[in-house]
Amino acid sequence: MRKGERGYTLIELVVATTIIVTIAGAASIAIFQIMKGTSVNNTHMTAVRQVQNAGYWLSRDARMAQSVEADNLTPPNFIVFNWREWDEDDEEIFHTSTYFFEDLTDGVGKLKRTHWSSAGLNNQTLIADHIYYDPDDTEATSQFSYQTPVLTMRLTSRVENAVETREYRITHRPNI
Repeated sequence: MRKGERGYTLIELVVATTIIVTIAGAASIAIFQIMKGTSVNNTHMTAVRQVQNAGYWLSRDARMAQSVEADNLTPPNFIVFNWREWDEDDEEIFHTSTYFFEDLTDGVGKLKRTHWSSAGLNNQTLIADHIYYDPDDTEATSQFSYQTPVLTMRLTSRVENAVETREYRITHRPNI
């Protein structure tokens, strides 16, 4: 060191280090809260999308249905819709869509749809993951009631700690 030059004192270094550590700690907490909030929001949005997708498909088939089979279904079947249409040659085409649960664990599973048509169409589609179905839990489970012509459905999705429930009231098409 040259004559007249001074370095930092120990107190100045301790104060500067304390300020830097405080700022870094506050920034770390803020980043953690943002990341945690993002994770919670993502989980909730997943639950919302699953319920909306299930509601869309069930509503779509319910509006076309000429009959709804809801009683006396054996698990894992949830609900069955039947309808008919006519092709260009005035030939009747019959359709059946059966909704059922797969891989139920603690009441949460996949909602799937099997669509059969007398015209030869037969396919299976995954409608939604994380749909809650527990017949013993009448307060929170996904369920429906059918009072001609209105089908009322309550659908519940559970993804980790996020729960989303939607209720749908669908009137099927008039029989012509």
